[in-house]
Amino acid sequence: MAEQQGLPHLLIFPLPLQGPVNSMLKLAELLCLSGIYITFLVTDHVHSRLLRFTDIQTRFSRYPGRFRLDSISDGLPEDHPRLGHQLMEMFHAWETVTKPLFRRMMTSGDLGPDSRSPVTCIIADGILGFTIDVAKEIGVPVICIRTISPCCLWIFCCLPKLIQAGELRSQETDLDALVSSVPGMEGILRRRDLPTFCRPGNSADPMIQLFSRESQQISRANGLILNTFEDLEGPLLSHIRKLCPNLYTIGPLHLHLKTRLAAESISTASSASFRKEDKSCLAWLDKQEPKSVIYVSFGSLATASKDQIMEIWHGLVNSGKRFLWAIRGDSVAEHDCKGGIAAELRQGTAEKGCIVDWAPQEEVLAHDAVGAFLTHCGWNSILESICEGVPMICWPFFLDQHINGRFVEKVWNVGLDMKDVCDRRMVEKMVKHVMELMGCAERTAEMARRAVSRGGSSHGNLDRLVEDIRSKYLNGN
Repeated sequence: MAEQQGLPHLLIFPLPLQGPVNSMLKLAELLCLSGIYITFLVTDHVHSRLLRFTDIQTRFSRYPGRFRLDSISDGLPEDHPRLGHQLMEMFHAWETVTKPLFRRMMTSGDLGPDSRSPVTCIIADGILGFTIDVAKEIGVPVICIRTISPCCLWIFCCLPKLIQAGELRSQETDLDALVSSVPGMEGILRRRDLPTFCRPGNSADPMIQLFSRESQQISRANGLILNTFEDLEGPLLSHIRKLCPNLYTIGPLHLHLKTRLAAESISTASSASFRKEDKSCLAWLDKQEPKSVIYVSFGSLATASKDQIMEIWHGLVNSGKRFLWAIRGDSVAEHDCKGGIAAELRQGTAEKGCIVDWAPQEEVLAHDAVGAFLTHCGWNSILESICEGVPMICWPFFLDQHINGRFVEKVWNVGLDMKDVCDRRMVEKMVKHVMELMGCAERTAEMARRAVSRGGSSHGNLDRLVEDIRSKYLNGN
């Protein structure tokens, strides 16, 4: 690749899950636009799904000599489901199998036959702390990125304080008690808003230990990238800067990429989905009235019981609103249902709704017919909803989703929080009231658009990131 000679060579290593890969591919394209050569390293499993279900090869062919896709084992068999309740199993495999392979790859310089220049900088998901160790070993600058919400990242950083203050004692009772050991969240954070792995109150829990340990690693990196914007989370970002002063807030990444591609007159249509998207739902949306449809999706990892799914379905039907539901075939707990629930729901949905296995979410949320989003509160989903001015009903499952739901309702006022409740009457009530927040949601969307436009905070921070990558490369730092 003669074109890459003289360019910084950046290796990007995302957490091998749908959300992080999706947002970090957008970051990769933003950096390709800026003339930086990218090696995008994913696991073999992710690699096969990207080639099967996305347009990644066509998408990046418009940057000749600037992008290559490489892969590494995640230590799991191909038929492993890789769902949310198996996170610790996945982390164990990454630590025991992926870490030594990554070290060997980086220390040997073996990044595949068409990579002829050494890596000059690494951007890796901060939860993969071993990437920082390897970068230090080989003397290459490393910048962490966290694709969870900054409000949850800050809670993870404060886990030692929560343990010391005794606020991680069993939370199965008094879930509405306020938590006081997270600076910047006084009067906001309740016990029920902490990640669910905190609820048993066991500070030795492997999940607590993992996220506490890994979140402390970001201070060792040369910088930290966050998929957010200053006007949304400025007060909390000031606390995170105390841990890592060199902070790059460059989000919302999907909107930032669309904005810069539009400025270059480049098509923005692309997908990073690990599943086949059913675009027939867009034709169904075309037939609906403006702001009349509730979009429902619980992401790529979450599983629910059949009873929970049916309560939500009854609530949607009873609300009288039309709805579009993207429900994965593996989204119902295996012990509850051996398949077929989507077909069962479809039979009762024909009059009021549309059900698909997987939807092109960004296009759905941007559609004029969509007036609200019933979501699991994944960070990408929240940002996509915010950018389109679509108010949310939050039904979180794990990790950052519980605190995200709290901030959606209590801090940003762009939705309603339904955590710990799954009752058809509550669903019906929230569906009927969520669109009252449309005005505030549209104002927040305008803030996001300003952030990624020329002169905005995210636009300037991305320019600074590009210059830092170039200067570190040119100076050999």
